Amino acid sequence: MDLTTNYMGLLLRNPIVASASPLNADLGNIRSLEDAGAGAIVLPSIFAEQIEAEAARHESLTNAGALSSPEATSYFPSPTHYKIGPDAYLDLIAAARAAVEIPIIASLNAASDADWEDYATHIQKAGASALELNIYFVPASIGMTGREVEDRYLTIIRAVKSRVTIPVAVKVSPYFSSPGHMATEMVAAGADALVLYNRFYQPDIDIVTLAITTDLELSSSSEMRLPLLWMAILHGRVGASLAATTGVHSADDVVKYLLAGADVVMTTSSLLRHGVSHMRTLVDGLEDWLERRELESLARVRGLLSQAKIPNPDAYERANYIKILQGYAPRGL
Repeated sequence: MDLTTNYMGLLLRNPIVASASPLNADLGNIRSLEDAGAGAIVLPSIFAEQIEAEAARHESLTNAGALSSPEATSYFPSPTHYKIGPDAYLDLIAAARAAVEIPIIASLNAASDADWEDYATHIQKAGASALELNIYFVPASIGMTGREVEDRYLTIIRAVKSRVTIPVAVKVSPYFSSPGHMATEMVAAGADALVLYNRFYQPDIDIVTLAITTDLELSSSSEMRLPLLWMAILHGRVGASLAATTGVHSADDVVKYLLAGADVVMTTSSLLRHGVSHMRTLVDGLEDWLERRELESLARVRGLLSQAKIPNPDAYERANYIKILQGYAPRGL
């Protein structure tokens, strides 16, 4: 059975990708994910703030007491022995590429334009197969216009693409006023793939301690409805690969995204919940679904139920909304 997939120019053995996760920072897990059938692996994001904080701590420690006792500085190892800045992350990229044969995709979240450009350049030199831009940007300023938010994304894409030649994917927010138009603008700016959707981790309030909490809540399959909608609308209408990355827990979820038009389907929460071996469950489940329908290739499945290919395109728009409301029956009636 042919499960091979082209994702922004990378040939994958199948369309199921382990998306950015703390699990993927461990070489043992990376090898296990390959053994379990992963088509590619996205490393956890490197954040500019973490790099800068690490460098600041190192500076503070090495300078502590230097003025009162200059000879004490001789007890510190040479700065070249420390992994400061992005060095540890770049080492992970190189080690992962050497450890497995499947593509290793780096993930970057920077602050300034210069950081996006510089770190992207380092990531390419370290040997990453591709780069995913994790543009985690919440426009909290009420004076910021929608156009300014969109321009921020486009500026970052152009800046990175001006410095690297490896494929660049963009993790997209679902909160644009016109997602379809914004998708076409991102592709025009140079995005080789769009990842739907960036799942912003939102705060909660603890009413006992009266504090803001930021604990991690894993996704559920019900959260895939919104990206599934836009996957189906965008399939065949943008000149870039499409990746789905929300609510993927079972092989059925993988199949749904493929039918909507995804080139690859990414998962994090299911691996955090069930362990890296769950990747094999997803791959085997996809193969079983295809075999039961005597389908030998993903080409016959991908985008089969996208808006452009179904007989009634309104099923993804207003007409279906009305049908759902009219057909709802409250429980107990």
